Amino acid sequence: MEHPIEMNTLSQILEKLRLKGIDNELKMTDHGKMQSKELNRIYAPEDLDIIKTYRFEGMSDPADSSVLYMVEDTDKNIGYILDAYGAYSDNDGAAFADFLKKINTVDRDEQEIFH
Repeated sequence: MEHPIEMNTLSQILEKLRLKGIDNELKMTDHGKMQSKELNRIYAPEDLDIIKTYRFEGMSDPADSSVLYMVEDTDKNIGYILDAYGAYSDNDGAAFADFLKKINTVDRDEQEIFH
């Protein structure tokens, strides 16, 4: 029987995703939408659901503080959006936050995602 591996760090979760074949990072475009280079697709907020959110807070280095949003598109492709907190964020301006607020949230259990 396989025992679940506790995932406490961003790198642990990203490695688990990679091992499951989920290496699909979505990034904000200049046009205010999310793009998956892996799938060659552009997404509007209504094309995605946030299925899990992980927050990481660096104990000794504020640069380690980040959020990983696991998302699923309308075709059931799973990907992720990564953002650092505050001044360390790669996503400048209100467009990124506004986009995230418009995505439907359907919180799933890790077992459903990593089965």
